[in-house]
Amino acid sequence: MTVGEHFQTLSGPKGGEMKAFRFHALFCGCTACKSLGSLEVREKFEAELARQGLADEVQVGEVGCVGYCAFSPIMIVYPDGIYYQKLTPEDVPELVSEHFLKGRPVERLFYREPKKKEYIPAISKIPFFANQKPVVLHNRGLINADKIDEYIARDGYQAVGQALTEMTPEKIIETVKVSGLRERDGAGFPTGLKLEYGFRFKPKVKYIICIAGEGDLGAFMDRSILESDPHEVIEGIIIVARAVDAHYGYIYCKEEYSVAIARLNIAIAQATEYGLLGEDILDSGFNFNIQVREGKSIFRGDEGSDIIASIEGEPENPYLEKQYTPESDILGRPALISNVETYANIPQIILRGPEWFASIGTEKSKGTKVFALTGDVYNKGLMEVPMGTSLKTIVYNIGGGIPRQRRLKSVQLGGPSSGCIPAKFINLPCDFESVREVGSLMGAGGLIVMDNDTCMVDLARFYMDYVIHEPGDKCPLCQEGAKRVLEILENICEGKGEIKDLETLESLTLAMEKCAQCADCQTGLNPVLSTLKYFRKEYLAHILEKRCPAKRCPNLVEFVVDEERCRQGGACYAVCPVGAITWEEAQPAYIDQGKCTKCLACFRACEFYAID
Repeated sequence: MTVGEHFQTLSGPKGGEMKAFRFHALFCGCTACKSLGSLEVREKFEAELARQGLADEVQVGEVGCVGYCAFSPIMIVYPDGIYYQKLTPEDVPELVSEHFLKGRPVERLFYREPKKKEYIPAISKIPFFANQKPVVLHNRGLINADKIDEYIARDGYQAVGQALTEMTPEKIIETVKVSGLRERDGAGFPTGLKLEYGFRFKPKVKYIICIAGEGDLGAFMDRSILESDPHEVIEGIIIVARAVDAHYGYIYCKEEYSVAIARLNIAIAQATEYGLLGEDILDSGFNFNIQVREGKSIFRGDEGSDIIASIEGEPENPYLEKQYTPESDILGRPALISNVETYANIPQIILRGPEWFASIGTEKSKGTKVFALTGDVYNKGLMEVPMGTSLKTIVYNIGGGIPRQRRLKSVQLGGPSSGCIPAKFINLPCDFESVREVGSLMGAGGLIVMDNDTCMVDLARFYMDYVIHEPGDKCPLCQEGAKRVLEILENICEGKGEIKDLETLESLTLAMEKCAQCADCQTGLNPVLSTLKYFRKEYLAHILEKRCPAKRCPNLVEFVVDEERCRQGGACYAVCPVGAITWEEAQPAYIDQGKCTKCLACFRACEFYAID
């Protein structure tokens, strides 16, 4: 039975005509939009449509994460793809009256380019979207994640049909190998080889595990993918399970991802109802079931040993004596572990062919990569680009550049265990090999942009403190050596550093990296090593001049007002939380050093750089 015949059997022939609407108004239903009031906007919108007699002409729906998280709440209006952002309930009457009644889109609610100041109505023309290539995110902004029929209408589960009824496990594995797909969890191991290795195991019961929780700071790729397209991930897991003859699967999801967990459970129930999970899927004789397991939000939570322990009901602490390997097991049976993005690529590879996937990206890094773009850029959000796309394209074309006339200083990929890439490498291709050559890692996909107001010494201190205080057993080098590294960095930031500290840092970090017995030592020192390498002058300024060039280290900064630059507007006075600033209209401001807590509020508020 084909997939089409299977779905026809489920639903039967449907008579009548589909209801036509003039407009389809789709609200983004991701966590960011909901937290910023999208539900209230939607309720007001539906009430206003009814009040103006338009309820039968406009179909109101919800889609998963559109990706443009910095401008929530978001609504997209089809058939023209008109994009509205930062909506409030107060905007609704005008929006309904002008656009949906009179046919005149409301310009002031369009996206506006930060530099050209031009309004762009169509989502396809906005640079943030126009410069991307969605593969994993191909259903973004188009389907309701809670409706399996909408996923099926976009060729959903067709790949499962091919894999289960037309392909052998060996053929599935070979297809993935030819595609060149590599694990999207940061390590970049070839997925086809992992499947081939898993296929060799002989026990009748094997497990598939999907990691649904990023370790990178500021990252939200897994959450957004699951909120937008849970069926895509489930479909990929089913295909992998068939390839390695597994019959049980677990999706290990961070417990705070409440929206993603809810949508996953709905999707699993729907797939089971449609005969796509359970016994004898598509009359193929293949059985497979999935459960969602909720876990703690910890940095080391993406280690296999941690996840397996959690599934078995043990405490969620990774431990040295049981490091994860491909033959790691759950209750004595082998388990294969990958992350959300890796599984989400599988259906498209099966459906569109391995050669198509291999044509995207670079020679060694095929396909696309999903990034969570955050930090000092205009456009923050979820994005997907071909492997090998330059940092310049990401930061300036997609991200829109650096706000407030600041300069790019550094980009960090891969979270706390990755190095900082200086601005001089702005043309660096984002692929596994290129970022490793400059001391960084791809990671799961967190991409943080930093401007010239970032202190790289303080950043290294922050990441080292973060790694040290994360839960989990640590080797003696972590317990003692990392604490010493943090102590040195803290002294430098406080103005107590000495020039010999740099030699100590370098020798200590290199020794720890060489003798590492755990992941913390292997990669956790990268922020320190990279900042020492690329931003040494900043360390020297802290030590020799007792000065923080970025004005971030409180003990090395004293804030004063430059009267020549001051425009006497009082912006600094308005934001000072402790009343340390004195200001009268048409007069320069004055900062009382005795009261100033060096919180940087005035420094950030002044548009004229008068706070120095």
